Order: sequence, then C-alpha cells, then structure tokens
Amino acid sequence: MTFRREMLQVARLAPKMLGDSANLVGDFVRSQWNADGGVRDRAGVSDLYYAVFGLECLQAIQQPLPAATASWLRTFGDGAGLDFVHRCCLARAWAIVDRASAPATLADGVHAFRSTDGGFAQRPGETTGNAYAAYLALGALQDIAANLPPAVEVLASVEACRSRDGGYANHPGGALGTTPTTVAAVFVRHVYEAKPAAGVADWLDAQRHPHGGFSANPQAPMPDLLSTATALHALACMGRSPTAEQVDRDLDYIDTLWTNAGAFHGHWAEDVIDVEYTYYGLLALGHLSLPT
Repeated sequence: MTFRREMLQVARLAPKMLGDSANLVGDFVRSQWNADGGVRDRAGVSDLYYAVFGLECLQAIQQPLPAATASWLRTFGDGAGLDFVHRCCLARAWAIVDRASAPATLADGVHAFRSTDGGFAQRPGETTGNAYAAYLALGALQDIAANLPPAVEVLASVEACRSRDGGYANHPGGALGTTPTTVAAVFVRHVYEAKPAAGVADWLDAQRHPHGGFSANPQAPMPDLLSTATALHALACMGRSPTAEQVDRDLDYIDTLWTNAGAFHGHWAEDVIDVEYTYYGLLALGHLSLPT
C-alpha cells in the first residue's frame, strides 16, 4: 500500500468525528475549484500543490472528484518546466484522478532531482539531499507505480541530516530539528520498511504543546495543524499511540481551529482558510478517532 493510501485510510475516519459538519467540508472544498479544473491557491490561482489537497479532502469525505480536473492535469504534460514540488504534486494528482493516464516519463522527471549523496533535493544537481525532498519524491514514485531508488542510498542521505538535538534538520549538521522535517524522515524510513531511528519518537512527543497539538520546533511559540497531523501520523507509524488525556487536549486544540465555513485554520494566528490545512484537520481527526 502506498503511503498516500495509508494516510487516506486514516483521514476517512474524520467524518465520524465531524458528524453533520462533514457536509460543510464538502461544500468548502468544492468551492475551491476553479473553472479550469484546478484548485485555487491563496491568491485564487489554480495550483497543483493545492489540487492535491483538494482531491485528497474529497476522497477523505468520500465525495466525487470534479471531472474537469483530468483535462487540467493534461495541460502540464510530463511536468517538464515544473519545479520539484509541483512535479511531485502532478504525479500525486494523477494517482488520485487516473493513474493510468499519468505520463510515462513523469518518473524520470522526479529522478532528475537525485542528489549526489543518493537522496533527493529540491533543485537538480545538489550535493546533499534532505528528508522533505526524499519524502515527496518517494511518495510521487509510489503513486505512479515507478521504481524507488535503493534504500541504502536514500536512507544514508536522510540520516546525514539528523540534528544534534535528536530530530532532523533540512540539511546536514543542524543543531535543531523541526517537526515537519523529522516527520518526513520517519516517513522515508517507513516507505522502505526500515526501523525508526532511535529516540525519534521521543523527540516528536516532546514537541507536544501544553494546550494540545504539536509545535513546528522546540522554539515555536504555538502549535500548528500541519505539525499536529503529520506528527500524529508519524508516531502511529512508529507504533506510539496518544494517551486518552493527550487525545482530549488535541481535540480541544483542533476545535479552536475549526470554522463554520467547513475548513480549518492552520494555527491560532492564521486568518486564511484553505484546502491544505483542511486536509490536515481531517488527518488529525482521523488519528484522534482511533482507540488509545
């Protein structure tokens, strides 16, 4: 099973927590589609990155996907000219809409971002890779059923980014890890069915905020929904479930981010709502619905 499908299975549990409010989510997500078949970013422009989250939201609440999206995806061809992140998003979007229609050369475009150390980087020709790029690349390759690079090469590149505090930074030699990067490292090891690195689960647990949720790094002033949802998933991958008390705090935190528009804010200081953080809200609620 691909990593995307594992996350989708969990996100599909969210409607049980939302009850009738799940219909509000559907209304909001569908409202984010533009006439060309793409999903709008925060500026209102159709964007592949947001399209992935919009599509995954609709899958999570088991509502039909807009038919026009396939035609929009075709306008990108095999992704030539796209940056690394959007090339990976193109692969993921095709996997959701119609994997059989994904261009055959799309995988080659992802492999073009291999770094010299055997991992992946956001720019071609880089000497060192990082966990975030490796996670995106492996997920994209999984999604279109392409071959993955040798595990030993990618894992060595990611482990070189282990930070001195026990998490992962986005470059070698970092002093402090971040929650999203550490989560990405966990996901990469999970893809290759490698055991979690020692101490990583404890490091992630230490990023819990006293009022619920997870912070992006040890110095962040508040938790955020991206860190919360992905940390919960990473901890689940490592076999660590939250306690009943932690679940209650996390649910209270997520409730403070919910809006009657059918979407979630990214954090307490965020006024804008979009499909990205709405997906993370669904993923987090899905995990918090599981037995402790």
